[in-house]
Amino acid sequence: MTMIQDQIEAVHTRMLQACMTVGRPASAVSLLAVSKTFGPDAVRAAHQAGQLAFGENYIQEAVEKITALRDLPLQWHCIGPIQSNKTRLVAEHFDWVQTVDRLKVAQRLSAQRPAHLPPLLVCIQVNVDGGPSKSGVPPEDALALARAVAALPHLQLRGLMCIPEPTPDFVAACTVFERARGLFDALNQQGFKLDTLSMGMSADLEAAIASGSTLVRVGSAIFGHRTYPDGH
Repeated sequence: MTMIQDQIEAVHTRMLQACMTVGRPASAVSLLAVSKTFGPDAVRAAHQAGQLAFGENYIQEAVEKITALRDLPLQWHCIGPIQSNKTRLVAEHFDWVQTVDRLKVAQRLSAQRPAHLPPLLVCIQVNVDGGPSKSGVPPEDALALARAVAALPHLQLRGLMCIPEPTPDFVAACTVFERARGLFDALNQQGFKLDTLSMGMSADLEAAIASGSTLVRVGSAIFGHRTYPDGH
């Protein structure tokens, strides 16, 4: 599984170069390895390469993986849409949820977070480009949702996350990412203490880092081509 180690090193090199280009320290951006559809062995290989934070989209698959890897000190991020009937599984097994876009889901996560666990760390997902993706709160509604989420017990609001429509054009990608950065800054000016701006994936992490991302979510550039099981 040295391929995964090589790929992680290559992604870190891209991240470093992107930071240097815009004068940001390498420590300003961290890597979330998106391990959806890849098994525990791939995660173990990434862990051996020094990777600790992993993102999963499919709740049931993720819970099986988290359970199988309990022996490793990993941090698990839910980065997929959450149906109301899956909130308990998320609240019980994940460390982070990046896809909060409705108050109802946040309330359920808060109510179902086990008392012995630390607060669930959450990002609000924002639909910054008005793309056809139904996920994400409209930017104009983000402040109200942030206030409501921040008031819930057992949750800690850490930042924003976005998944804009892909574009091959660097400048166009930056324009969209900078909208998320502007909203992030505006929320902090309202008194929030947000430290996480989750944006950028394998194809566009350079544009995201240039626009202020603090966390890039990279799957295929680490684990290779993804084969989706039936139903996904």
